[in-house]
Amino acid sequence: MISRRKAMMSMGALTGAVIASNASAQQSCDVFTPPTQASTTPDSALQMLKDGNDRFVAGRTRNCDLMKQVKETADQQSPIATIVGCIDSRVPPEMVFDQRLGDIFAARIAGNFVNTDILGSLEFATKLAGSKLIVVLGHTNCGAIKGAADDAKLGNLTAMLANIRPSLAKLNYSGVPSSKDKKLVQMLADQNAKDAAKMIVDKSEVIATLVKEGKVKIVSAMHDISTGKVSWYG
Repeated sequence: MISRRKAMMSMGALTGAVIASNASAQQSCDVFTPPTQASTTPDSALQMLKDGNDRFVAGRTRNCDLMKQVKETADQQSPIATIVGCIDSRVPPEMVFDQRLGDIFAARIAGNFVNTDILGSLEFATKLAGSKLIVVLGHTNCGAIKGAADDAKLGNLTAMLANIRPSLAKLNYSGVPSSKDKKLVQMLADQNAKDAAKMIVDKSEVIATLVKEGKVKIVSAMHDISTGKVSWYG
């Protein structure tokens, strides 16, 4: 029969091992190389981003030697994921997902929508550069989303916001859309992120083939600028 003392010691050792393992993972600063990128699956890449956001929210981000990573990635890059995000200064994807130099591609445009230029960038990131995951990352209280709700007109911004307006039409909103309606703004942000993710497959035969073959996964998500937490859509 195991004594209480031995049982407590065993539990303590197990807890210590788990803590040590987690601490090691959190502090890992190894850059991705072609072999490690190749061995990463779309699902494992997604889990890495989820774990990174957990660290970000908990205030346990990795403390890496960035200049060391500059040198280690100078001749090649092997990112595991690609983020299509907004230009909002509060949502830098590398920080939100606690990723370092060479870990992710970041395509940023106000309103995180998808157009031909973004699609071309995503095709490069996946088909040519080996990225395993595409995340369309929207965020709360988005100015571009508000502008689309108001049908704002200003120089080239007018044409840019037109890319988001189709998502508004899908909401079947009754009344006059307004950025003052916080519920509508968030509904539009959600719909826009989901629509952008779907459009990637619909508009890019290159990426659609990679998805069909299981080499790439596409997901959409929402970053809460008040908490730092990223919520993932099914």
